[in-house]
Amino acid sequence: MSKLISARQEAGLTQREVSIRLGMAHSFMNKCESGERAIDVAELWAIGKLYGKPISFFTPDES
Repeated sequence: MSKLISARQEAGLTQREVSIRLGMAHSFMNKCESGERAIDVAELWAIGKLYGKPISFFTPDES
């Protein structure tokens, strides 16, 4: 499961609720979570703020 999906679920939000709160089309979150669409820094900041997560939460884990 992607970090975007797990953070959204931890926040207790649906894709539709997130899209509405961010003022985006519903397909926005669907495509972001499936990897079909890249997320820019400003969008990631807004998503992190909504989910209560720092941007660093969404970066790849270092091995």
